Amino acid sequence: MRSRFAENVDRLAANLAAMCTGVESMMADASRALMSADPDLAEQVIATQEKCDSAARHWEETAFALLALQAPVASDLRLMTGGMHIAADLERMGTLTTHIAEAVLRRHPAHVVPPEAHDILADMGRVAVAVAGETHRVLTQRDPVRAAALARADSEMDALHRALFERVTSDRWEHGVMGAVDVTLLGRFYERFCDHAVAIGHRVVFLETGLAGGPEEGSARELPPRPR
Repeated sequence: MRSRFAENVDRLAANLAAMCTGVESMMADASRALMSADPDLAEQVIATQEKCDSAARHWEETAFALLALQAPVASDLRLMTGGMHIAADLERMGTLTTHIAEAVLRRHPAHVVPPEAHDILADMGRVAVAVAGETHRVLTQRDPVRAAALARADSEMDALHRALFERVTSDRWEHGVMGAVDVTLLGRFYERFCDHAVAIGHRVVFLETGLAGGPEEGSARELPPRPR
């Protein structure tokens, strides 16, 4: 019985990594759709969201069932309770990719990204995909040092977000309020996507160590706040 329980727990952990792979793919497709104003690819991202939502619901239901039928040890209990939060973060990351895709459709056939913002948003898409890939490795390896390092990986996205805001509010901006709103929201979607990845890093540190901070940071105070 205990052996079967351990197998189920391992399967739950693997399912989180698989969900992250799906989210990484969604972000890559959403960013390509944004840069090329491709409505078909945007529609594909939106259609995939239901699979992401379903996977998160299934993960939570499976974890609750295991909790109800078994008496998990502390590490298993941390995985199942913390994993529910990770699944929710991954689901929100998937939702953020659909917001990017919806912006493509909302402005089609016009291009939602003006030339002045193209380079920064392209970089934001690149960073978001890279952070999602690193989050997948964190979930697979469950290395608390690597998990804590996600906070540093997010710093590039924060710098790009600030640069985008400065460009939109510059006197040289020629695309009006609506264009500024579109670009600002897109930047926010990318920034929030990485915030949730950082939150997953927090949770993996806790799963593996039982502490709020990672071994490299030494304390929770040195990690950024979790997104709300």
